[in-house]
Amino acid sequence: EYHVLPAGELVQQFPDWKGLKSIGVTIGYRIDKSGKESLEHRYYISSAELEKERFAAAVRGHWGIENSLHWVLDASMNEDACQIYRGDAAEIMACFRHIALNMLRAETSKKASIRRKQNIAAMNTSYLDKVLLAGFKAVIKK
Repeated sequence: EYHVLPAGELVQQFPDWKGLKSIGVTIGYRIDKSGKESLEHRYYISSAELEKERFAAAVRGHWGIENSLHWVLDASMNEDACQIYRGDAAEIMACFRHIALNMLRAETSKKASIRRKQNIAAMNTSYLDKVLLAGFKAVIKK
């Protein structure tokens, strides 16, 4: 479920939220494998005056990015566990992970998960060559 309402008088109560126009909540209902039911509430603030449909589309778009990129980077490359903090090293490593993910996605001869493709490439240099070549071809096409 998606609910959104204008910020109205709340603007005065939260002066640090400059440009606050809308407040929204999503309510998710789920049943896990053991049969346990739960409700999850996620709250959002926005500087745009949103209708319910536009708010829902924005939230789905955000989670689409989270699920297709950030979750994959964490699940396949343990990005959240990275302990590199010095200087620009964290951003540089993130760029390398994105490049690697894009190359693995560009290689389509094997129908396997990203993690499985990583493992195959680590053990088989000819497959690694295919991944690199597919990645470079994808860059050249753009």
